[in-house]
Amino acid sequence: MAHNVGGADRIVRIVIGVAGIALPLAGVVPPGIASIISYVVGAIGLGTALISWCPVNAILGVNSCKSAAAKPQGTP
Repeated sequence: MAHNVGGADRIVRIVIGVAGIALPLAGVVPPGIASIISYVVGAIGLGTALISWCPVNAILGVNSCKSAAAKPQGTP
């Protein structure tokens, strides 16, 4: 699995992930479905940032990773 998340994209995902998890814990997001959604968005943000791969980016063909290892085989 090639990396498709890099640089600024990764930083934004980490910030969104931490905020998505911290806001319900701090009581900013009310308990219930809103906090569950916030936790899910936070977990997805952190997960995709930590593994540097996003399935939505892969489907859409988006690659924000500039490393040579992220390029598919056979591309210049």
